[in-house]
Amino acid sequence: MTEGPAIRNVSDTARWVAVYRAMESERPDALFHDPYARRLAGERGEQIVRSLKRGKAAAWSMIVRTCVFDEIILRLVHQEGARTVLNLAAGLDARPYRLSLPAALRWVEVDLPELLDYKEQVIGAARPACAVERIRLDLADRDARRQLFARLAATGEPTLVISEGLLVYLPEAEVAALAGDLAAAAGFRWWLIDLVSPTIMRYLKKGWGKALDSAQASFHFAPEESAGFFAPFGWRPLEFRAFWPESRRLKRQMSLAWLWDLVGRLTPKQQQDGLKTGAALLGRDDGPA
Repeated sequence: MTEGPAIRNVSDTARWVAVYRAMESERPDALFHDPYARRLAGERGEQIVRSLKRGKAAAWSMIVRTCVFDEIILRLVHQEGARTVLNLAAGLDARPYRLSLPAALRWVEVDLPELLDYKEQVIGAARPACAVERIRLDLADRDARRQLFARLAATGEPTLVISEGLLVYLPEAEVAALAGDLAAAAGFRWWLIDLVSPTIMRYLKKGWGKALDSAQASFHFAPEESAGFFAPFGWRPLEFRAFWPESRRLKRQMSLAWLWDLVGRLTPKQQQDGLKTGAALLGRDDGPA
């Protein structure tokens, strides 16, 4: 009996990434603990990881991304005054349930109805650390998302927007439109994103492109300018943390990392480009420095 295609649609990528969070959570020296990841991933997530070329070996980058995002989110909430977190394409993220967050924080998740329905079914009656609101919305509907952004911004609360694992799936024009729509909401003070460099994008497409293309979940966005891409749309880079050196700090380097370091020394331009893959914290042009 055939299992069918590994990835059926872009929502399945949330199950894929949940497997990596489960893998890390089950380590004796885990950097984070996501008690829901294994159940959220389900057998579909396991199937995806099994079927993809070097599926398990790719876990390091998603684990590092999760850790870096956790660190930045906690700092902005506890030290820099973020009162609302808006998680776009929230997928199967369980941060409100596993991070130490203040009860007064408002956490808003936006994603497709079927994905959020599934998430609620799995998480059940578990209590989050803060107030959680789930909004079922297709972010491709620009009018609807603009209305949502305007409503949330009207509260005046300093808001951190997260779009983890989202932009890479969008064409450049759609990323630009989203950036402009977010900048138009005055209360949205920070935007936390992850970026893929052109060099890393070529590797990703070579390994996973066919499976993603068949599911209409193709990779697109890998700007040459890295975080500088967002400057014309009202956002300036505040912080950039490349995943490769972060993996060394966190002791989660990929297998044969030493070989890739050697290749990088032999091809410094490629190495420099590869270091543009990481987490970027953006701030509004009219916000505090």
